[in-house]
Amino acid sequence: MVQIDDNYPTPTSVSQKSTVALLVRPSPSSRSEKPTPIQSGILDTNLHLGFLGRHLLQGLPARYTSQDASQPWLLFWSLQSLSLLKVELDQGNKDKAAEGILAMQNPNEGGFGGGPGQAAHLLPTYAAICTLAIVGAPDPSSKPDSDSVKSITPWTRIDRRALYRLFLSLKHPDGSFRVSSNGEVDVRGVYCLLAVAKLLNMMTEELVRGTKEWVRGCQTYEGGFASAAIGIGEGRWAPLGEAHGGYTFCALAAWVLLELEFPSSSSSSEKKLNFRNLRRWLVQMQGGEDELYGFRGRTNKLVDGCYSWWVGGCFALLDKLEERDGDVIWNPEGLKEYILYAAQHPAGGLRDKPPKSPDMYHTLYNLAGLSSAQYASQPQTSSPTSSDQSSPSSSSSESPAPAQGAPSDSSITSSTPLSSSSSSSTVSDSASSTQAQPSSTPRATPTTPKTAASLPPAITLNGTDPLFNLTKTHAEAMMKWFREEEREDFR
Repeated sequence: MVQIDDNYPTPTSVSQKSTVALLVRPSPSSRSEKPTPIQSGILDTNLHLGFLGRHLLQGLPARYTSQDASQPWLLFWSLQSLSLLKVELDQGNKDKAAEGILAMQNPNEGGFGGGPGQAAHLLPTYAAICTLAIVGAPDPSSKPDSDSVKSITPWTRIDRRALYRLFLSLKHPDGSFRVSSNGEVDVRGVYCLLAVAKLLNMMTEELVRGTKEWVRGCQTYEGGFASAAIGIGEGRWAPLGEAHGGYTFCALAAWVLLELEFPSSSSSSEKKLNFRNLRRWLVQMQGGEDELYGFRGRTNKLVDGCYSWWVGGCFALLDKLEERDGDVIWNPEGLKEYILYAAQHPAGGLRDKPPKSPDMYHTLYNLAGLSSAQYASQPQTSSPTSSDQSSPSSSSSESPAPAQGAPSDSSITSSTPLSSSSSSSTVSDSASSTQAQPSSTPRATPTTPKTAASLPPAITLNGTDPLFNLTKTHAEAMMKWFREEEREDFR
């Protein structure tokens, strides 16, 4: 996108110019100075592991006090970032994280609050369940005392019956849901509820009756989705507000979740999404070369690293719905430039844009966007493992192998040595370095002028399931467990 100066400065145009001036590829201060990994466009894995380790194991800085009602989110952002970097906690720290999350379960309302003793809310409930998906799987090394007694795991302590009652109590007749007992109606809450219902095998027709129509009503004339919609009679809806990247991801993921459980009939008169407008809007949210191909969240706004996922992550969902294969309609190679050059902070962690500070939120969603971009850049292979890792979860009961040895990326390497050992490392009392396996070089694209022969070996991120922003291994393991194990009827 070429920025045209009309000589009529406004606060928006001034912000845009200053942002473009900052979004340049960094270079060493002198020719003799060895470039840093960030200056070289390399994902500095060890730097970011240090950032995550300090925050997770030593405590958060005082500025996080304002997020006291977001405690499940802080854990989820941290642990999923580690998962993408192919690092996991040792069992002791997993148990601590699980106990911390379970302490936030509201025994009266059901669901989870933003902290112990806080009111139940759909958004921290999603973060809590996703965190338990990462750390709460039954420990394969532990066995019940007898064949007649099942192991008590964090997953068995999720009160699904109370959670289902909470879900129904928040539902409106039009198919939408409040985010809490006295909260607003918001498509983010609808997505969080559906994602949890899918992970815990709680999706019922009773629960989602009318929800698909309400989600469709949130689509605006631009093609993206607003925060909510209101019925205006005869099956017609009016979206409330402008199209936004975060709302669009939530609405599109909610639509896919509903289609997986209750697919629309080809002969049905049910109205569909306007995919043409949606594709166009998503593509237009990506900046041009002067913005290092980052994504913005709304029309005429500044690019922001978190939309690497909220907008960039939509393309895998859209591909799933439209059954597109190999036809990449956005610029994943360009997005990698933004994340690797602009979003990495020299002190560790990832950020919105220079000169802002890093934080847990932007660290995760930049890494998730980078994972999405690296998989979108790869050629499709006949290997079921590689093709499944980047696709939305299906209802299949098969649990695939862990997403290790992911496809390589011309812009992602690591400051740690290449190793033929396992790509999963363990974090105990301090952040550890990560090891990964080199793999084949990606295909060349118009935005990658290097030939395949000149590309260096690469270390990559784990793939993330676009429906949940969990690794496919974690998402599938939880869904499989709640599908196949004997469970008390949650209704």
